[in-house]
Amino acid sequence: MLLRVGSRGSRLALIQAERAAQALRRPGVEIALVPITTTGDRDRTRPFGEIGSRGVFVKELEEALLEGRIDVAVHSAKDMTSVDAAGLEVGAYTPREDPRDALCGATALRPGMRIGTASVRRRAQLLALEPSVVIEPLRGNIDTRLRKRRERGLDAIVLAACGLDRLGAAAEIGYRFDPGELLPEAGQGALAMQVRAGEAALVASADDGETRRRVELERRCVARVGGGCLAPVAAHHDGLVLRALVAGEDGGWIERVEGDDPDDLATRLVAVAAAHV
Repeated sequence: MLLRVGSRGSRLALIQAERAAQALRRPGVEIALVPITTTGDRDRTRPFGEIGSRGVFVKELEEALLEGRIDVAVHSAKDMTSVDAAGLEVGAYTPREDPRDALCGATALRPGMRIGTASVRRRAQLLALEPSVVIEPLRGNIDTRLRKRRERGLDAIVLAACGLDRLGAAAEIGYRFDPGELLPEAGQGALAMQVRAGEAALVASADDGETRRRVELERRCVARVGGGCLAPVAAHHDGLVLRALVAGEDGGWIERVEGDDPDDLATRLVAVAAAHV
């Protein structure tokens, strides 16, 4: 049997796709990696809010699945929309790696720093931690953003620690934020293998049940709030408790909640957000 595994074409995405492929290889199964360019890859300069909401790195992969051009799509789970696209499902999540955000270029957050990030979630939380920092838009793949930090003389940039670890670039990390400081994106640290509805058996052998439990609770909470790249919303489950937050983009207000029920947490966050409209 041939499994066509679709992935974005960046160096990190192909490393992640190969990890997924390794988990799927077994006697009688041949893997073919299929690189696919997404909207987010084509437009690396405009802010996410101008090119679309969360999902700009998955849409073309999902279309390829629905059209039968690939059998499995490998995503960074944090890039996915909070609700599964019609006709598709996540058949497997790989064991979660470090979900934290990483500060690159400095070992601590200090007053007045110039920090690069395109994430409104990171922007809001960084400003809540230190209102005097200056947040500058920064897009591109990890290698590009590391280069731009040096070229633009930024004091630091913030990236997902797991991506740097997977690239063998952990030495670039000066500090890994505790989730209590910078709550990660829902799904951060996990890879998702998406398949057509009813075809989860293709990848079921690679599914990590505990990662699925945590990530699905995070995604459900964010979906109920209605967050994504356009709203500073985050959710993270550490295995014991689900934590979530909503914030103003300028970090002027931030509400953190925790508990076991993602629907209850979302309801509380929506009420707080509505009070700040």
